[in-house]
Amino acid sequence: MSGWIPYIPVIFDGRPRASSYIPGVSPPRHLYIHVPFCARRCSYCDFSIAVRPVVPVDEYVNALTTELELQFRDAAPWEVDTIYFGGGTPSRLGGPGIARLLDALRRRVSQAPGAEVTLEANPEDVTPAAAAEWRAAGVTRVSLGSQSFDDKVLTWMHRTHDASAIPKAVDTLRRAGIQELSLDLIFALPGELNRDWADDLRQAVELEPDHLSLYGLTVEPATPLFRWRARGLLREAPDQRYEAEFLLAHQALESHGFEHYEVSNYARPGRQARHNSAYWSGAAYAGLGPSAHGFDGRTRRWNLAAYVEWLRTVGKGRDPLGGSEVLTAENRADEAVYLGLRTARGLPLNDGERLKLQAWLDQGWAVATGDGRLCLTALGWLRLDALAEYLTVVRSRS
Repeated sequence: MSGWIPYIPVIFDGRPRASSYIPGVSPPRHLYIHVPFCARRCSYCDFSIAVRPVVPVDEYVNALTTELELQFRDAAPWEVDTIYFGGGTPSRLGGPGIARLLDALRRRVSQAPGAEVTLEANPEDVTPAAAAEWRAAGVTRVSLGSQSFDDKVLTWMHRTHDASAIPKAVDTLRRAGIQELSLDLIFALPGELNRDWADDLRQAVELEPDHLSLYGLTVEPATPLFRWRARGLLREAPDQRYEAEFLLAHQALESHGFEHYEVSNYARPGRQARHNSAYWSGAAYAGLGPSAHGFDGRTRRWNLAAYVEWLRTVGKGRDPLGGSEVLTAENRADEAVYLGLRTARGLPLNDGERLKLQAWLDQGWAVATGDGRLCLTALGWLRLDALAEYLTVVRSRS
């Protein structure tokens, strides 16, 4: 899975820009790098990927370095708190590829003391040599695309690893000195797979990760799942099972000491994903690579999605801008509601709002804290979109 980018409706204004850096404004302290390469497309995936049997490491690193110069040509070298390599499958760059990429980034970007550098990896790419090279290059955290511990489920998902590869990868990463580990799992799968969700959670907890990201299966256009559904070969999990599996995970993981700190994310105390938390707080961030998004505090931009198109544009010395949107004060207010409600920290209530939201408290969807914040419960997170929309309307009428 890729590093999560908050969805906000966007408008392409068609205006190319030579640089995303605004003179006089500090560049973002959070950097996302999209590495699109995959061995094959997973059945559920609608991300911007490039299936390549042989990864063109030199071609990609050179283009990424050029894009960094194009976006920030007027900025002096600056310091970042987090770097996130998402995809695609960044681990397919191997140990030398990630080392080369980080070396190239350091010509412009230095890492703050204690910076978080996350690499998304597939279990089959984690070898002792690669893990040692990642650690030596500066990777501090790995997000492992596990998805399930059931081999038949992994085959159905078109994953390229089997269940036995997951604990081997975890052990290899720890032996290399990478201690901060996150595991991804997908729930609410079709019933005919007979997946044992409770057992997947048990096996994940037994590996003692610092962090878990859990995503409910959704059927997106232009994916194998979408075609299977169109042919009547796929029956999605009913809402009742989605809710039951979401709540089972909430109860099971909290009982093992994990904090459910964001709708899809759990962490040991103090081990929250700092990079993704920056998105949820509305912080500025830069994005490089095909389909990558960036936000400077006022304007959201996103890159051309197709790898070949991104590569060709950068090769011509042009910013690979795919589109942009200047956020209005109303946009920012609406976004603040949605992002606030999706985290355990919640949202500050305005005067008089608690009375209008009393039904949420009565239904067990939210709790009000002593310092005037509203925090959704697990039951509330199951209704996140509807509740955020309602509160947005309430505030627009105030």
